[in-house]
Amino acid sequence: MISLAAIQQGLNDFVALGGWVVALLLCVSVIAGAAVLWKLWHLMSLRIGAHAPLETALDLWQAGQRGAARQSLAQARGPLAELTRRAMAAPEPQALRPRLQTETEIQAARSEAGMRLLDAIAQTAPLLGLFGTVLGMIEAFQTLQSAGASVDPAQLAGGIWVALLTTALGLGIAMPVSLFLSFVESRIARESQSAALMIEALCGPALPEGAPARAELNRAVQTAGE
Repeated sequence: MISLAAIQQGLNDFVALGGWVVALLLCVSVIAGAAVLWKLWHLMSLRIGAHAPLETALDLWQAGQRGAARQSLAQARGPLAELTRRAMAAPEPQALRPRLQTETEIQAARSEAGMRLLDAIAQTAPLLGLFGTVLGMIEAFQTLQSAGASVDPAQLAGGIWVALLTTALGLGIAMPVSLFLSFVESRIARESQSAALMIEALCGPALPEGAPARAELNRAVQTAGE
């Protein structure tokens, strides 16, 4: 079993090998990991994407089954479900369209918390790695110049791969953060679509009898967006 002292010693050797840029990138990686874990918790707390009971309730509402819609909505959780519950309890939900749009925009802004930090990490980490590589290459060529004709190729190659280590570390941080950002952005986009469907279902005109509820709502939302 690897001891804590051995891990600490290996980490110190790794930092000493790459210099202060590697130490900075390791700090960035810790911040990125903490930000990713917090964002996952944040998405779960806001119930982003968990709207199956809400969609069922909206279908029932559009079909004219108001009591069944409210009963189905009782199983839904999250800010969007709570907003829908309040709208369904209002005497005239159609009059609440401006208020619903404002509150869903506020919820969308809340769901984007922490995105700028992750985006900054994804963009800055490769640049830090490249900066460390440039510094390492400068040092390697200074060694080459001072050694003159007696330069050791093995020593020069060792200096170059140590310099490239920072770029590899920067890319290793940026790539998973970028993938996570894409995942979060897709979830938030689907949440905005769910909010638009909710507003259209509660405040839009009644659907034709026998029309597929979800398809008609999607068409109405797309028309409103145009």
